[in-house]
Amino acid sequence: MANVSDIKNGLCIEYNGNLFSIVSFQHVKPGKGPAFVRTKLKNLETGKVIDNTFAGSAKINTIRIERRPHQYLYQDDMGYVFMHNETYEQVTISEKLIDNHLLLKEGMNVDIVVHADEETPLQVDLPPFVEMKVTYTEPGLKGDTSSSTALKKATLDDKLEIMVPLFVNQDDVIKVDTRDVSYAERVKS
Repeated sequence: MANVSDIKNGLCIEYNGNLFSIVSFQHVKPGKGPAFVRTKLKNLETGKVIDNTFAGSAKINTIRIERRPHQYLYQDDMGYVFMHNETYEQVTISEKLIDNHLLLKEGMNVDIVVHADEETPLQVDLPPFVEMKVTYTEPGLKGDTSSSTALKKATLDDKLEIMVPLFVNQDDVIKVDTRDVSYAERVKS
């Protein structure tokens, strides 16, 4: 058991019978009354983010987790297959444990978050940015904007569609932010 003063981003806790990761927190000391901690908690099973407030004197049950480096190999009918970078053991992970699974590319290095006491995988963390090739987009025309942030649709690696700036062309390679699946920048060739 830990105190709420030990809360930090990324800490995993057990709350109401479920496992949560702390996305953000804020210690609040009001002028009147006791201190408390506002948090955003991400359910590690469903991915749903909830708001919760802990009293300043509350105790939390922390969970020991490990981040293990793996390489993505391929997808089959059982799920997504990853290989541990040091032991070469292969593990199959279901799609529900992978946020933004369409961004996975063969050979990509990822971290698999594992509940250390039970040896069960909790989630797959992709790198913050992934490079992908634009396989289709309409050409952008000069003067085709009504604002400075004009966007158009682009298909990436024939499997994902996102909005990109007008200057991005077909066959360009771009960086995609894996946290919110958004355009980050064009990769210089």
